[in-house]
Amino acid sequence: MGTVYDLAIIGGGINGCGIARDAAGRGHSVFLCEMNDLASGTSSWSTKLIHGGLRYLEYFEFRLVREALIERERLWQIAPHIIGPLRFVLPHHDGLRPAWRLRLGLFLYDYLGGRKLLPPTRSVDLAHDEVGKPLIPGRYTKGFEYSDCFVDDARLVVLTARDAAERGAEIRTRTRAVQVSQQGGIWQVTLEDVGSGARSTIQARALVNAAGPWVEGVLGSGAGVDARYKVRLVQGSHIVTRKLYDHDRAYIFQNADGRIVFAIPYQGEFTLIGTTDRDYHGDPSQVKATPEEIEYLCAAVSGYFAKPVTPADVVWTFSGVRPLYDDGASEAKAATRDYVFELDTPGGAPLLSIYGGKITTYRRLAEEALEKLSSYLKGGSAEQGWTAHQPLPGGDFPVDGAPVLIGDLLRDYPFLASAHASRLVHAYGTRARDVLGSAKSAADLGRDFGATLTEAEVRYLMSREWACSADDIVWRRSKLGLRLTPAAIAALDEWVIVHRAAQASLQQAGASA
Repeated sequence: MGTVYDLAIIGGGINGCGIARDAAGRGHSVFLCEMNDLASGTSSWSTKLIHGGLRYLEYFEFRLVREALIERERLWQIAPHIIGPLRFVLPHHDGLRPAWRLRLGLFLYDYLGGRKLLPPTRSVDLAHDEVGKPLIPGRYTKGFEYSDCFVDDARLVVLTARDAAERGAEIRTRTRAVQVSQQGGIWQVTLEDVGSGARSTIQARALVNAAGPWVEGVLGSGAGVDARYKVRLVQGSHIVTRKLYDHDRAYIFQNADGRIVFAIPYQGEFTLIGTTDRDYHGDPSQVKATPEEIEYLCAAVSGYFAKPVTPADVVWTFSGVRPLYDDGASEAKAATRDYVFELDTPGGAPLLSIYGGKITTYRRLAEEALEKLSSYLKGGSAEQGWTAHQPLPGGDFPVDGAPVLIGDLLRDYPFLASAHASRLVHAYGTRARDVLGSAKSAADLGRDFGATLTEAEVRYLMSREWACSADDIVWRRSKLGLRLTPAAIAALDEWVIVHRAAQASLQQAGASA
């Protein structure tokens, strides 16, 4: 068999990659497998927020909210290229949550997590402030404005995996764990290459089940564990429209059913609206926004915006399944977003299964997971908590430093358009230069696939970020799919297939030489 890893992780979402990064940084040998692309499930279908979860205060989830609020600024500081501050406008609505309750909640929100960098809450006169202009005239006259952060969720996953790999972890995508078993107190994980069907086996002293919606399936693949906990699958759908207003603030709207819906500036030219909460009972890989959910989101924001939003305005939809811990809540919206661990030791070797969680708290979840496994993982060299201050790849610059990086790129690569330089900095940070290399002209970047996507960037994504298809590139490593035509995406996919085949031929030739 060869190597026995200290830790094997099943699942390439934010939780699995977060644990891989932390463990590798502590000096442990780590293997991670993901049956599809990184962040191809729940972790790329979020509302794109690093936030405390204001509404969770209503369910008295004070520990979860406090932990998330603390994490906001930590994550912003380690990844300022893909995470940034965002102000939210909360219009007051007579007949729903009273103003005093909103003030109290926002007071707690401001101070529960030790906010230092983000600006505090303020009251807003919606009749005169610019943030009131997109709203229905005369209906909303007062409100509040508070702080949270936005995030490029899929890039957060990929950069976390990239950092784990650079610290020694082996990251293997398109690789399914088809069976897990123990022999002599060591986990044997049988792997299947999704493309070729070829099988192999790795060994590990400890196993983490971070399979998200498929967590119970892993336990049923020979682990010898009867799950004590259950996962509750909750569908969250989003819609994207052309930009609905000109300012840079987001909105949080209260609905009569007790739920809230966000309207968020997105990718410069669009508005992101979401999310829904409904129990899901089908195949998690087949989840899609339903016509009913699209109508619901359109109606929710149309109750606030002066110009109604209709399904005809929707240019893109996405939907994901949140694998929440089943706490028995009667409604999906009330189910806890906290995370729960289940540690089993069938045959002596530990198996840690993860239920629930949210993208904001992934780093703390990783720390707690390794605390649970600490007695089984010996010889680590780094201290707990190192991930709170070590930047993710490309994030080694101040939180307000993006304009300087953009200016430096434009100076050193004068053929770049400002929008192109800005996009590169907000995707790759200080590593944007690794994408551009020694290019002296636009032609040096190779083929232009449209929307500032070049062959040089595609090659970088394939060699450094595990991209294997056009979907990986235009919907997860970027959101350029919103700007590229279907024909351009098809041409990109064809180029990727040819390039991958050529690389495989070269590797085979080298192996036989």
